[in-house]
Amino acid sequence: MNGITILSTGRYLPEDCIANEDFTKYVETSDEWIRTRTGIATRHFANGEPTWYMGAMAAKAAMEQGKIQPEEIDMVLVSCCTPDYLTPSMACMIQRELGLNHAHCIDINSACSGFAYGLDMARRYLNCGDDIETVLLVSTERLSQMIDFTDRSTCVLLGDGAGSVIVRRRENALYAFSGGAIGESGAALNAKHPRYESPFGKLETRKEYYEFPEVREKFLYMDGREVYRFSTKVFPELLRICCGKLGIGVSDLDHIIPHQANYRIVDTALKVLGMEPEEKEKVFLNLDKYGNTGSASIPIALDEMNEQGLLKRGDKVAVAGFGGGLTYAGVVFEW
Repeated sequence: MNGITILSTGRYLPEDCIANEDFTKYVETSDEWIRTRTGIATRHFANGEPTWYMGAMAAKAAMEQGKIQPEEIDMVLVSCCTPDYLTPSMACMIQRELGLNHAHCIDINSACSGFAYGLDMARRYLNCGDDIETVLLVSTERLSQMIDFTDRSTCVLLGDGAGSVIVRRRENALYAFSGGAIGESGAALNAKHPRYESPFGKLETRKEYYEFPEVREKFLYMDGREVYRFSTKVFPELLRICCGKLGIGVSDLDHIIPHQANYRIVDTALKVLGMEPEEKEKVFLNLDKYGNTGSASIPIALDEMNEQGLLKRGDKVAVAGFGGGLTYAGVVFEW
C-alpha cells in the first residue's frame, strides 16, 4: 500500500485574541456559559488579514520548517469555505505570494471536512503518476466574516486561522480513508453567498428554485441539535471504518485529532467508541484557545503537536472532519 508522509507543518493565527467576556458587549452571555457548553475560552479574529494571506503565512512556516524550496512544490491544494475572491482561487493567491510558479493550484470546499478530503486528494495525486512529487496542503478560514454577532449560539464558536502540511508519497505505508456527505441535510449548517441579479432578469417569469428554509444572507445559520446528532454519529464511524480497513482497532491508534468544533461533540463521540479514560489522552484538543477554525482546525492542531514533539515517526494518526454540506471525512495514516 502506498500512503503519504508529512514532511513538515505550519500554522498562522491572527494577533487579535478575543476572550469570552468580550462577547458580553454584544449578546447576553458569560465566560461560564460559553466554557461549559463548548469548552472554548478564546479565539483569534483577523484584523485586516485576508484569508489567502493567513494561508500563505501558514504555508511559509511549513516550507521553512521542512527546508522546502518554492520550485519543489508541484501542487497547491487549499481547503477553504471563506475565500476572498470568487476568482482567482486561494491556491493561486498563495502561489503568487510565495513564488510557487511550478505548482498546479486547486481550491476545494468541503467546509470543516476539507483538510481530511485534501489529504486524501494529495495522496491520490501523488500516487497516480510521477509528475507530482510534493504537495502543499493549506487550510485557511476567516470564519469571523460569517458571524452574526447578535446570535449568541453561533458567534462565540468560530475563530480565524490557517494550518498547512507538506506531503509526499510513502511506499508501503499505513493509510485508509473514509468520507461522505448528506446533502439533504445541508440546511442544518449554511451560509448563503450574496446574490447579484442580472439586469435582464424578469421576476414575473422566473422559476422558483429550492431554498433552505433557514437562510441568513451572508451570515451563518446552524441547527445546533441536528449538527450535534450528525457529528456524534459520523465521527466515531469514521474512525471505526478507517481502522477496520487496516485491520486494527481504534485502541491501536497513537493519536486522534478531531475537527475542533465543540468539546461536548468530541466527548460524546469518545463515549460512543467506548474509550477508556486513559485512552482519551490520545485525543488532542486545542479548541479552548482557538475555537472552531473550520477546516484549519486539524492542521493547526497537527502543527502544535509537531512543535511539542508529540508526533513520532511510525505513529498511527487519525484525523476526522465533519461539518457543512453536511460532509464528513477521516484518514488514518502513519506519521
